[in-house]
Amino acid sequence: MLVTGLCFVAVTALVKYLGDRVPAPQSAFLRYLLGLVFLLPVLRPLLRARPTRRQHLLFGGRGLLHAVGVMLWFYAMTRIPLAEVTAMNYLSPVYVTVGAALFLGERLAIRRIAAVAAALVGALVILRPGFRELDPGHLAMLGTAAVFGGSYLLAKVVSDETDPALVVAMLSVWVTLWLVPAAAAVWITPTPWELAVLLAVAFFATAGHYTMSLAFRAAPVTVTQPVTFLQLVWAVILGAVAFGEAVDPFVVAGGLIIIAAVSFITWREAVLKRRSITPAGPETKG
Repeated sequence: MLVTGLCFVAVTALVKYLGDRVPAPQSAFLRYLLGLVFLLPVLRPLLRARPTRRQHLLFGGRGLLHAVGVMLWFYAMTRIPLAEVTAMNYLSPVYVTVGAALFLGERLAIRRIAAVAAALVGALVILRPGFRELDPGHLAMLGTAAVFGGSYLLAKVVSDETDPALVVAMLSVWVTLWLVPAAAAVWITPTPWELAVLLAVAFFATAGHYTMSLAFRAAPVTVTQPVTFLQLVWAVILGAVAFGEAVDPFVVAGGLIIIAAVSFITWREAVLKRRSITPAGPETKG
């Protein structure tokens, strides 16, 4: 998970470095198109998979949500500091918690509601509406976290029904397809250097998802999840050193509040899952 965090911060830094030289929809499209190269080693087993019509619809719907989220994220990266993008991205698990209660019938206990409220307070600390002018990048990040939350919910549904590798691969394929019209509408000819940067973005993003899957296999989420919050530390340092961004104490404080809320939600889910598989009384675990 430590390597995962570094990979994702590398993605963020490279996109920040690229800036608005390539339009956000086109950058997102090229990132996913170039990322398909990294699916070649697993192409044969994926071609043998036979998803149902329902699963194809879920894959397509998730791809659409993720495509919108990626475009918003690329846009936000050109507008606001690294630390703010990273901190606000932590809102996605909060949206997942609310969405699971609304659409999947999961119970939303009082403690989870309090954690969600705390995370929203953290977002307000970062944004400080009324005390500073909000940039469109902030609104883009709020939308990013929301649509990524919807994408993760669909991933949860379809991952219970099919191979997780297929879920990841279909996401890459569908996001690429959905981004074609948006990229075509704003297309400019990228330079070889810009293509190289986007290929590096695709590499680090793919590597990050791979190391994250290894971490999830090796340890419970309650162990791996808190390590991802080091991304905020890396983002603050990188933003200050590489891009000359001031360290905003409100962003750090708001990010820590969101991190605490997400950590509590993750811990509670792990406790409830453990209770559900622990036999009552003298029964033995099968």
